[in-house]
Amino acid sequence: MGNLFKSYLMGGFECSTHRIGGKRLDLIDSTKHDEFAEIDYQRLIKIGMNTARDGVRWHLIERKPFEYDFSSLEKQIRAVKNTGIQIVWDLFHYGYPDDLDILSPEFIERFTKFCVATVEFIHSELNENLLICPVNEISFYSWAAGEVGVFHPFLKNRGDELKDQLIKTSISAIKEIRKISPETRFVQTDPAIHVSAPKKATKFIQKAAENYRRSQFHAFDMLSGKRKPELGGKPEYLDIIGLNYYFHNQWRYPSRRKISLGHPEYRPLHLILEEFYQRYQRPMFIAETGIEDHHRPHWFRYVCEEVEKAKSINVPVEGICLYPIVNHPGWADNRHCHNGLWDYADNCGEREIFQPLADEIISQISAK
Repeated sequence: MGNLFKSYLMGGFECSTHRIGGKRLDLIDSTKHDEFAEIDYQRLIKIGMNTARDGVRWHLIERKPFEYDFSSLEKQIRAVKNTGIQIVWDLFHYGYPDDLDILSPEFIERFTKFCVATVEFIHSELNENLLICPVNEISFYSWAAGEVGVFHPFLKNRGDELKDQLIKTSISAIKEIRKISPETRFVQTDPAIHVSAPKKATKFIQKAAENYRRSQFHAFDMLSGKRKPELGGKPEYLDIIGLNYYFHNQWRYPSRRKISLGHPEYRPLHLILEEFYQRYQRPMFIAETGIEDHHRPHWFRYVCEEVEKAKSINVPVEGICLYPIVNHPGWADNRHCHNGLWDYADNCGEREIFQPLADEIISQISAK
């Protein structure tokens, strides 16, 4: 195990707050994690996960420009104090205040000052070195909110513009946070993907598929200054790489037909991890992975085995985060998603455990 995290295996609490289908999501509220944060953290620690991903809710903290109310965060902070769990804090998990235009210069200013105020608050309460994810999944969010228009602000064909904006936003936040908290470490997350073309595809299609595959590196390249240096990227802005990897992260181009595990064209995860490490030489971890229903233990075992293969070829992966750690309502349809280790909370904060996945986690921890 590396020294970045208190535990190699960790759990992540879904904390999305974006607008979709005319409503604002708040997964921390809908899973009752804000109400039962301490019990949730205790459960994690009991099973052997001493590190968690969690989030703050910008739209609740800054209801008026430059005025900050951290009451929505107090239960999580108190729970951290009482349990000693280590948190990787997401500051922007897709959602932002309604009065902001995400493509405006004001967005960068507001977000930066919000980040500074939030880090000051958390640091003053916990008095420990922090792990901060400024902007979660820059590439994915730029595609969802700026290219195909399924997330607020529902823009289309402006994904590159939004990505540039979020790179500048992230860099601005990192620079200012380091002025007040030089010891803070920064996590940058994005999906790790593989895209391939049919064997009989034209060279044009094959090249397009490869360009799509390589787009997964754009945000990290921009943060480090390898791509579009005019945005201000430098190597020191790419600190810890968090790769999000799910069962649907490999597909055919241009059909987007999913390539499933076991298919001849499926690229093993350990080779994807090796490519990222060779490219960036930065600390890495699996920041999100999971699947729904009865496949959960089998998928988690596959990811753990592939990470071990990566480590055997000298790719230093610092940890694996099961995400989400508790079941949650579906973003678009409010359906009951069975993708966590624990289910919905009852009125006392108790959550039914999915024992097959728990057994696999315990087995993986015992093997370390």
